[in-house]
Amino acid sequence: MIKFVKISQLVVSTLLIVLVLIQSKSSGLSSTLKSSFNMYRSLRGFEKIIFITTIIAGVLLIVNSLLIVFLG
Repeated sequence: MIKFVKISQLVVSTLLIVLVLIQSKSSGLSSTLKSSFNMYRSLRGFEKIIFITTIIAGVLLIVNSLLIVFLG
């Protein structure tokens, strides 16, 4: 059981890294300042799916980490 949990930890953490990298379009001070002056827009389509999947992967990572602590 603990082996499965550790393998799933690797899979979920890799998935979370990939999802975060997909979301970060352009990061930097100029893009931050530029985006702060733009009007707020809601996420639609593929962006929303990636955003929700990132949140789910983060929650799974936390739950999986707690399982490793309690089972290990």
